[in-house]
Amino acid sequence: MAGVWTLCGVYLGIFMIFKNSIASNESSSSWLTVHSDRYFLLLFILFLLLTLFAIIAASFVIAANQISQHRTKKLKNTLVKAGHEVTQSIRRLITKMTRMQYLLLPYDQKTSSRLNVTTHRLGRESRMIRNFVRNHEHSLDVAIQVPYIAHLGIASVNLLLLVAALVLFLLHWQPGLIFIIVFCWILTALCWVLTGFDFFLHIFAEDTCSTFEDFVQEPYNNSLSSLLPCMSSRKSEKILTEIGSTIHDFIGKLNSKITEVCTTMGLSEENFEMLGFKMICDPFSGAPDFNYEPGDCAKDAIPIGKIPDSLTECTMVKNTFSEISLNQCKPFRSSLLWQWASVLSLSISMVFLVFTLILKAYQQRGRNFSICSIFPNRSNSVNVENQNVQ
Repeated sequence: MAGVWTLCGVYLGIFMIFKNSIASNESSSSWLTVHSDRYFLLLFILFLLLTLFAIIAASFVIAANQISQHRTKKLKNTLVKAGHEVTQSIRRLITKMTRMQYLLLPYDQKTSSRLNVTTHRLGRESRMIRNFVRNHEHSLDVAIQVPYIAHLGIASVNLLLLVAALVLFLLHWQPGLIFIIVFCWILTALCWVLTGFDFFLHIFAEDTCSTFEDFVQEPYNNSLSSLLPCMSSRKSEKILTEIGSTIHDFIGKLNSKITEVCTTMGLSEENFEMLGFKMICDPFSGAPDFNYEPGDCAKDAIPIGKIPDSLTECTMVKNTFSEISLNQCKPFRSSLLWQWASVLSLSISMVFLVFTLILKAYQQRGRNFSICSIFPNRSNSVNVENQNVQ
């Protein structure tokens, strides 16, 4: 629509220049000028109504622009915060596993080496998430700020042009009115560009929120799962299997040593418990899956701590997407829809307003008006009518 409007403006400008150059030596008025003489009041009322409607639409654009920017920033901050929290959780797990690695190094170098490999793999995942958030956070800020400035700038300039058009309409200054028509035509083309852009944003918001809603319902059968390391079954199962295998083998050896020492000391099972000896809890099942099952440990076993649920079940990411889907998607979509409807209303009103200004420019051509008057001076009208008769 913006391209069609621009081409129409170019063709109209060429036509007007060509027509004026041909009719410059003719004294007769045009057909449009003659038949518009009887509609001074009607054209004035139409101009006032369209100007009022355009001012209201521009005000709605500014208000909707503020709201959509606020809600888009809130959505962006929620996603960035989730990325930082996941990174911090992985770093805390890496710190604990590094301590285990150095504690085991003098006694079991094989287990310590396996922990070292797993720690480095977790470190790569953490750096990947951190770099992704860092690289895209600035791009998201720019993507939010540029449309905001564009909407605010075009709506503000539109308000200024509307006020200027109203003043020149009442002053009946023909050259200034022509300039206002040209500027309003250009601004209307920009408004149609924003209309198309906002329509794209609205469709994008609908698709994005639908993806979040599908993720909440089926987290492992969704396009987002391929973008999240903790939601990738291949990656998460491989890392958890390595951790489970390492800890399971080590705790098995440790419990065997405890049993061997107690047997050597001649302690029975009752004496074993009375003296305070306890087995170490092994939260992982056996081969080949090494599933994390902390609830299967004996009640009197010594726990070794828990792997954060946010990593084993990706609950942090799930909760973030659930919060977005339930609490942020609806206002986010409605704000973009409101913004698109406001810009569309402004574009349509500007189209009719520009045509009204063109009619007014033709109507007051060759006539003298008093300031703030609706009808031309009587003597001038008589002269124009005589020219038309001739």
